[in-house]
Amino acid sequence: MKKFLLSTLVLLFVIAAVVVYRANTVFIDQQYRVTQALEPVILDKSAVIARFSQAIQIPTISYDDRSNFDHQAFSTFHDYLATSFPLVNQKTEQTRIADYSIIYHLKGQNEQLKPALFMGHMDVVPIEAASLADWQQPPFSGKLENGIVWGRGTIDDKVSVVALMEALELLIAQGIQPQRSIYFAFGHDEEAGGEGAKAIAQYFAEENIRFEFVLDEGGVITDGIIPGPQQPVALVGIAEKGYVNFHLSVKGEGGHSSQPPDHTTAGILAQAIVEVENHPFDTKLDFFELMFERIGFATPLSTRLPLANLWLLSPVVEQVLLAKASSAAGIRTTTAVTMLQGSNKSNVLPKVASAVVNFRILPGDTIASIRQHLVEVIDNPLVEIEAELANEASAVSTTDSLGFKLIESTIRRLNPDVLVSPYLVLGATDSRHFQGLSDNIYRFMMVSLNPTTLKQFHGVNEQISVEDYLQAIQFYYAMVNQAAQG
Repeated sequence: MKKFLLSTLVLLFVIAAVVVYRANTVFIDQQYRVTQALEPVILDKSAVIARFSQAIQIPTISYDDRSNFDHQAFSTFHDYLATSFPLVNQKTEQTRIADYSIIYHLKGQNEQLKPALFMGHMDVVPIEAASLADWQQPPFSGKLENGIVWGRGTIDDKVSVVALMEALELLIAQGIQPQRSIYFAFGHDEEAGGEGAKAIAQYFAEENIRFEFVLDEGGVITDGIIPGPQQPVALVGIAEKGYVNFHLSVKGEGGHSSQPPDHTTAGILAQAIVEVENHPFDTKLDFFELMFERIGFATPLSTRLPLANLWLLSPVVEQVLLAKASSAAGIRTTTAVTMLQGSNKSNVLPKVASAVVNFRILPGDTIASIRQHLVEVIDNPLVEIEAELANEASAVSTTDSLGFKLIESTIRRLNPDVLVSPYLVLGATDSRHFQGLSDNIYRFMMVSLNPTTLKQFHGVNEQISVEDYLQAIQFYYAMVNQAAQG
């Protein structure tokens, strides 16, 4: 017994020593080393902010009901872009796609260099009538107050569109002679499915144009959102989740509720839904590990210790991540029952009971594998399963490409206090339509968000600080300039 206890103590000591050693050695500083900061371009701040405010005042709203589309608003926005950025309008080739989406092309001199594509979308989400009273400033006022620009689109996503145009206007005014062709692609309906971006991608495919890299919206600079680091962390999306709605339905004879069968169509469907919710998808820590490979060195020992020892503590880490919906979504394909339908009267048995289950697909899972999962866990041939509104998860772009390194170095050279990390975008962006056009697709906006301002995405009181907006212009100016020079 004494030998057993002694052996156990020795084993525990060895494990503890290995755990502590790994916590202090596994994570090393891989951040881009800043040897020369970027020289900020001189901006006419009042003119820049005035133009941005004007863009916010144009209500380019995307509605799910396409009959509500405001053609005049988008025409007005096109006129605004042409008049506000005359050099871009004169010196680039423009192509109108699907009526309201736009491509800008600044031709490069070296045809051996693949072009770079910068993306954004002109549309914004609607304002809920019930929330109007909660806005501190009218949502389409574009009002500047106390160093803040207010309004729908200041974050999502006119900040990208207008800052890109400001950057290119400056570069053209300075006489840029690009080696690499630069394209801008601005969709008009990203918030309602992205048909404009889809048509743009089809146009590029037909023209046989492939890109060195693509940069769209997605990640931001987070402050106090990522657990562990005290420094802000810039999250650069290297992939995004897919999505699919599966329509579940059960058919029966219907009839009067006074003479029900043992199991009604609604009851059979309910049991199927319970089985689906009780069998979530397996967790995968791949993207979580990628993130902390880059920023783990900057976390306290209490964070580093479990993350450096996933070989032993991955079940604990998974449980911690699964405890919050926001972090759970980053490590598994999520399941959300969103719609239910039965009969339209309390004493009528439904002939058809149906439900919609929305899945956000982690790369590695597929629409086909999700369907197979449903068949297995429901295990009832009476439940019909059909996919609707499906889009596979994206491919995963490398962090070793020119595009990622350019994004990373530009962020760090503008602000060396910001850490840069790859991550998985949980929502959908227009870039999902461009998978066949580049192996290197990234999703990032030079915008800073904290736990409070993060809620303004599609929410009340959307706003951006003047400082952040000016920094976005500096970021795009540097990115476009460096990419153009090849």
